[in-house]
Amino acid sequence: MLAVVCPGQGSQTPGMLSDWLELPGTEQRLAAASEAAGLDLVAHGTTSDADTIRDTAVAQPLIVTTSLLALRALLDGRAAADVVDVTAGHSVGELSAAAVAGALTDDGAAGLVARRARAMATAAAAAPSGMSAVVGGDPDEVLAAIEAAGLWPANVNGAGQTVAAGSLENLARLAENPPTRARVIPLQVAGAFHTPFMDAARAEFEPVALGWNAADPTLPFLADLDGTAYTGGAHGHGTGADVLRNLAGQVTAPVRWDLIMTELAARGVTGLLELAPGGVLTGLAKRGLKGVETVAVKSPADLDAARELITAHGTAHSKAPSSSSSGTSATGADQ
Repeated sequence: MLAVVCPGQGSQTPGMLSDWLELPGTEQRLAAASEAAGLDLVAHGTTSDADTIRDTAVAQPLIVTTSLLALRALLDGRAAADVVDVTAGHSVGELSAAAVAGALTDDGAAGLVARRARAMATAAAAAPSGMSAVVGGDPDEVLAAIEAAGLWPANVNGAGQTVAAGSLENLARLAENPPTRARVIPLQVAGAFHTPFMDAARAEFEPVALGWNAADPTLPFLADLDGTAYTGGAHGHGTGADVLRNLAGQVTAPVRWDLIMTELAARGVTGLLELAPGGVLTGLAKRGLKGVETVAVKSPADLDAARELITAHGTAHSKAPSSSSSGTSATGADQ
């Protein structure tokens, strides 16, 4: 059984799209995504420096677009539901996962995430805030220390990692007095996402999201809120409206990736494929999903290994395309 997971903010690196541009069809895909997002994603993915792409308004559309470039190269024109058994995305990665599940088109995801990103960037600029990973320590003690410091557990990632978020002053206080046997590592993000610091962003983004064009998911899609799958709808995997409501609410709600991994294990997942720019979620899976084979797609050089994983673990062990496949099929445009 194959899970396809989509990374969140902080996974971006300078030049991350350069190698992808060598694949046939990528230039056209990026042009369409750039138009939908209102950003020059080619420039940001090839020549922009680390500080530029750290900007929330840039990072989020860039990550989602890169994930979906990798997906289309791997699917080579096939429907995701013919290959993928279950999908999930970490934070902004939920918009990528929504496209994997068929709820959003690729261009629709690019357009919607750009609006989410701008709303969150504006909210982050209104009051200095940030996020820090707390690695190690007793989980209960970690949560207690985060609360005692006046912070929120914005991401409960499992595998010994929780992300604290809130004011910079309180993050500094946590770093000075870390929980026993734990390290506090500042993250390269612009604000305290998934906390009340984002209330204004949610208020701005929610009406946009609820009015967006979305279809019913065609495969199981796990929600960050509680790790459960959407249900109902035409295909039994929820409705497009369900997905949009969740995407609006998760701007301020914690990411419970620990519950996602628990559900993946319960479903009997044997292979986990992380779309580009991959690495973080497969790292968590190696510690939290013992025995599950993982592949992180970081560049086109990883596509062959990803295809082998699909062959071994995908729905009905679908035959993967050959290494010469270009992944040039077009996707529909959205608003």
